[in-house]
Amino acid sequence: MEFPAFSHHGGTRSVTGSCHQLHLDPTTSLLIDCGLEQGCEVSTGAEFAPIGFDIGGIQALVITHVHIDHVGRIPALLAAGFRGPILCSEPSARLLPLVLEDAYKLGISADPVQVDRYLALLQRLIVPLPYEQWHCVLERGDAACSIRLQRAGHLLGSAYVECDVRVEGAEASSRIVFSGDLGAPGNPLLRPVRPPERADILVLESTYGDRLHSGRSDRQQRLEAVIDRALADNGTILIPAFSLGRTQELLYEIEDILYRKSLVKEAPQASCHDPLQAIDWSRLPVILDSPLAQQITQAYRELHEYWNCEAQKRLSEGRAPFGFAQLVCVDTHAKHQKVVNYLKSTGRPAIVIAGNGMCSGGRIVNYLKAMLGDPRHEVVFVGYQAKGTPGAVIQASEGAQGLVQLDLDGCMFEVRLKVLSAPGYSAHADQKGLIDFAMGGDGSTPRILLVHGERQAKDALASTLRARARALGVRLKVEIP
Repeated sequence: MEFPAFSHHGGTRSVTGSCHQLHLDPTTSLLIDCGLEQGCEVSTGAEFAPIGFDIGGIQALVITHVHIDHVGRIPALLAAGFRGPILCSEPSARLLPLVLEDAYKLGISADPVQVDRYLALLQRLIVPLPYEQWHCVLERGDAACSIRLQRAGHLLGSAYVECDVRVEGAEASSRIVFSGDLGAPGNPLLRPVRPPERADILVLESTYGDRLHSGRSDRQQRLEAVIDRALADNGTILIPAFSLGRTQELLYEIEDILYRKSLVKEAPQASCHDPLQAIDWSRLPVILDSPLAQQITQAYRELHEYWNCEAQKRLSEGRAPFGFAQLVCVDTHAKHQKVVNYLKSTGRPAIVIAGNGMCSGGRIVNYLKAMLGDPRHEVVFVGYQAKGTPGAVIQASEGAQGLVQLDLDGCMFEVRLKVLSAPGYSAHADQKGLIDFAMGGDGSTPRILLVHGERQAKDALASTLRARARALGVRLKVEIP
């Protein structure tokens, strides 16, 4: 085997499960991400199954960002005996324990002693790294490896990883780049991604390698139109959303809409034990009904130094994108059920953001049971709905003729509420963004490995990359592992 070399333990068959091993020599390697494969074909408890590969010689785990499909197998990695450093950006170091604690409680045990022991181990291993600074991972004789994290624009804390690698016997170092997940332009909170200055080998995601995004420029206007309709109909807007990333983008844009409509108060109000008493119904309330999303939103609020200039400007103007007065957080299940029953029985307009994003579980299901049959209400999808999920069934009813019924927890419900799919909220770069990243540095990346995508997306991206290389007159080898 010629070094550096690669092994892929996930993220090659689909858009989930990213886990890539960079071999520096026969006994030394780095692991980039340790994600969980997700989807209807994955068995329950997969995150706690044996890790499935030899962890001997792994010097460090480097995390690009904290979505479960990039970190969900860390419990299995720790169970296999890994005790090396977990290197990640400073925001990711704050978010990772929140995400993995939630997964641990749901999948293994909610016993406080076990949870605390698990989190204590995790915290000992996490090493926060600042962006744009080199960090030495290994230096041994003629061999060395340093990494540098750069903003990826996908999620707060997301990064792509530059690895400067020198192997024994080589005259010069190699620059190997792992893209992680790259963000689309126009994220309201994050600074845009910039391509690497140099890459000899690029391991590139290909989620949307076969398409171009549309609708990002006017997505807030479409959301505002939905809010106007809810106010007119005295209906509730249900937004199924994932706790990390999408929820925070939505809150940021909703605050701006309410601010421009003079519906938002200037200062946050004190929390109240009864969420219904905390609501000022003269102004449109925004109900965040997800304990994990609340924890992550609080972390986003405290990590404001990593926001982009526009978002930081709002703070300097005295606005609170994640703490405005109409934002009502619902924590306990009892309070959740009380809010559901109240909204069902009254004609009060409201916006509800609840998990999970595909309506396959979580608190959004109770809202749907209460409101699916009432055309005053509306459900807005801002994310991908996997085939076979309740979210996909509801989304398919948009514009459908005739009766559509949905099975939720063994009961059939007629879908009569309004359904809207709002494009423009994808957190992934499209084909143009991926090509600009790959070819936008010094113009030459001799070797590209395409991962994290369906076969059709990889093939389309590979063809377009080769065509771009020919047009530029540069040498390029594109591989699909």
